[in-house]
Amino acid sequence: MKKIKIILGIITALILAFFLTGLVVQEVVYTNEVTVNKPVKEVFSDFQNVELMKQWMPEVKSIETLEEKPNKVGSTYKVVVENQGKLVTMTEEVLAFKENEKLTFHFDAENMLKTDDYVFTSEGNTTKIVQTTTCTSESYVMSCLFPYFKGALKKMSQQYLDEFKKASETHN
Repeated sequence: MKKIKIILGIITALILAFFLTGLVVQEVVYTNEVTVNKPVKEVFSDFQNVELMKQWMPEVKSIETLEEKPNKVGSTYKVVVENQGKLVTMTEEVLAFKENEKLTFHFDAENMLKTDDYVFTSEGNTTKIVQTTTCTSESYVMSCLFPYFKGALKKMSQQYLDEFKKASETHN
């Protein structure tokens, strides 16, 4: 009986810690970077190339323009991605666009709200891309999960940047 009380106490403490996570951590923020061996103008163009995107983000199945704004800011798109064999639809909005310098996208994928801010810096004949990502959720349970998956989310974003580097450097 004493062992059962100890086990139940430990389980209760873990559940309580999990749900307190959502109160303490409101968002998850991480940064990744990559240096591409091409000038910034070409890298910025490659980054927006939907056909090239299929090479470095093969999960993206389609991108449909919902509304296109003249300066890009405020433009919205319907993006369909494949996640573990299941198609997921999300909305993408351009929050910032500064030619050859900055792109910021906001994604609404049901319970995950994600903002990716990309800064492009010219370093001679190479380009440094710094990505800062913020993840939040409208779902309390989901917001409790994000801190525990921060490492996996960061790793996945870095893999995408590394794949973009390869695709961009081989693209003419």
